[in-house]
Amino acid sequence: MSDRPLKNTLKKLNSLLHQYTDKHTVRNILYMSAAIVLFMFGVIIYGVILNTREISLSEAMQEKELSELKNPGIRINRADYELELYEDSTLIKSYRVSFGRNVHRLKSKAGDEATPVGVYEICSIDTIYKFNKFFRLNYPNIRDASDALRKGWITQEEFDQIKDNINEGKCPGFNNVLGGDIGIHGIGRLNFIIKNLPFVYNWTNGSIAMSDEDIDELYTVIKVGCKVVIN
Repeated sequence: MSDRPLKNTLKKLNSLLHQYTDKHTVRNILYMSAAIVLFMFGVIIYGVILNTREISLSEAMQEKELSELKNPGIRINRADYELELYEDSTLIKSYRVSFGRNVHRLKSKAGDEATPVGVYEICSIDTIYKFNKFFRLNYPNIRDASDALRKGWITQEEFDQIKDNINEGKCPGFNNVLGGDIGIHGIGRLNFIIKNLPFVYNWTNGSIAMSDEDIDELYTVIKVGCKVVIN
């Protein structure tokens, strides 16, 4: 049996190997890698420039002639990727935020990586959270639990537990069906990179993420019980 077909195949493979490893190909790969690095560097620099244009919370309060916020509230707009800080009905400052990976879906169950919509309250504040700080929301709230009970997703006992926790001013806790541990938090370890992206990158489990610097600002004026409206 002739081994010519095998030799021809090996010769073609050898030719392809040389084709893709010649000096021109290596040079092109190096050029492309350098272009990608320069592009990413330019993106980060552009993001840094955009962030330096923002005024601080203290400056924003001075513009409104306010020395303190007595009744702060938060409104979060998913369509505009914005968190707005209010004093009663007066807008004080807007912040850029990102959401859960399924940003166009309404949260309904655990693991759906969507951000809930509705009226909530900050039920606890964690200052040693892995993403800098965490303003935990009372999700699922009574409306979420009522809807789940009506659909048969949770039992009456589970509903009563959620309701009792909320009425007592406690965080509802994690529910196996509806989920939980949703709130407003910082970025943490990758703060410099993510905060300086000039585009929105949705990466959370359904929580609202903002830069470490921004949530540090909010921490100076936000307390447990603060109303948070998400739409």
